Amino acid sequence: MNDVPHIGHAYTEVAADVLARWHRQAGDDTWMLTGTDEHGQKILRTATANGVTPKQWADKLVAEAWIPLLETVDIANDDFIRTTEERHEQNVQKFLQKLYDDGHIYTGEYEGYYCVGCEEYKQPSDLVAGTGEYEGQQVCAIHSKPVELLHEKNYFFRMSAFADKLLALYEERPDFVQPESARNEAVSFVKSGLADLSISRSTFDWGVKVPWDESHVVYVWFDALLNYITAVGYGQDDEEFARRWPAQHVIGKDILRFHAVIWPAMLMAAGLEVPKGVFGHGWLLVGGEKMSKSKLTGIAPEQITETFGSDAFRYYFLRAIAFGQDGSFSWEDLAARYQAELANGFGNLASRVVAMINRYCDGTVPAAGTLTAADIEIAAIERRATDASWEAIDRLAIHEAIGAAWELVDALNGYLTIEEPWSLAKDPEQRDRLETVLATAYHGLGTLAVLLSPVLPVATAKLWTALGAPGTVQEQRIDRAHEWTTGTQVTPLEGLFPRVEVAE
Repeated sequence: MNDVPHIGHAYTEVAADVLARWHRQAGDDTWMLTGTDEHGQKILRTATANGVTPKQWADKLVAEAWIPLLETVDIANDDFIRTTEERHEQNVQKFLQKLYDDGHIYTGEYEGYYCVGCEEYKQPSDLVAGTGEYEGQQVCAIHSKPVELLHEKNYFFRMSAFADKLLALYEERPDFVQPESARNEAVSFVKSGLADLSISRSTFDWGVKVPWDESHVVYVWFDALLNYITAVGYGQDDEEFARRWPAQHVIGKDILRFHAVIWPAMLMAAGLEVPKGVFGHGWLLVGGEKMSKSKLTGIAPEQITETFGSDAFRYYFLRAIAFGQDGSFSWEDLAARYQAELANGFGNLASRVVAMINRYCDGTVPAAGTLTAADIEIAAIERRATDASWEAIDRLAIHEAIGAAWELVDALNGYLTIEEPWSLAKDPEQRDRLETVLATAYHGLGTLAVLLSPVLPVATAKLWTALGAPGTVQEQRIDRAHEWTTGTQVTPLEGLFPRVEVAE
């Protein structure tokens, strides 16, 4: 909350949203949470530098930047939690009090290097030699800014007591932390020796008060991680909590240790279930360097959506980057994929099929006659794409799920090229064949609309209307996409992905 969101934040939001939409459309009881973490020294300093209180700073950013981000990239979240809300702060205190009462918290002194940007004490291995104005100093490997040496008397969480349980968790559930590189990092970190965690601060007061000692506030990460359970009823609604927890986390890999080590240890101490899983996706790189607000390399999501639209934003980042790996962003690649894959690939396919049914069948959806091997193969690809995309989503391999659907895009374009319905239309004796080809293409297009609706919600909603199909595309079972109920009449379809002029 120290600044406005960039496309790295939107990338995480979109990934979580696509997974949630896919599960909703498969009939799973699905609930998506996002929100803002508003406490800590970093936000206090930023607000002070801007001449306002931390709460005023957070209120302004939430209203003007973070809530609008959800609309910019079309996020269908079920809840948005702010860590300054009463429902969060009260239940953080309940959680902390339980750990204190159960003997998991003690008083101690700590001295170490602290990165305010990360809000984290750093190990020597987390630091690198500074360059430029910071030459001769040790800097944070993520923020490239000097760390501070802190000495504080704080309350500590006995995290070291959970090292063996964490290693057993990683062993028993190899998919608890994904991808494999993230799992290896978590295992290595715990095996190298798990220290107890300083969980309070007494040098500033912007945070949740420690319930038994109000001269301390709760360490920002200890507070922030608890949003995942305070938002779903922990401490106040047992039924809702039982329904919604445990959950799957989608995070950037730079906050992996908090989610894959500290968070499950906290939950174990409280006698609660650990998360279903933690997926740490890669970084977005610009010019080979991690995008960063502090380094002024952040790109605002609306810089992309105002030109290409929200669907293209969602598609590009989840298709062009293998989910879990780092990916380089460039305007050239975005423009090229928009033109080749969205406009010429999917968009042109949709326009051609709907236009031909309008032209050759007066808009009435034709019925298929005698099927050839080519027609049967398209139906088989529809089934394969449906099954493969769902299987990929189950593994959180979003890029593979989109790739499976795109095999159907390519197959249908190839099918039309070979079958040439525009040529069949010139020969009255080929009428049955023309209608079979158009019926086959129409059905494949509807399957695509369902399969791609979590990724391209705007375009697929327009396509669904043009196909004359019943209900909304979001109401269709995505795990049975190829079984969608066809319509009887198509209506004209405007271009799904209009031509974009990109300045050289």
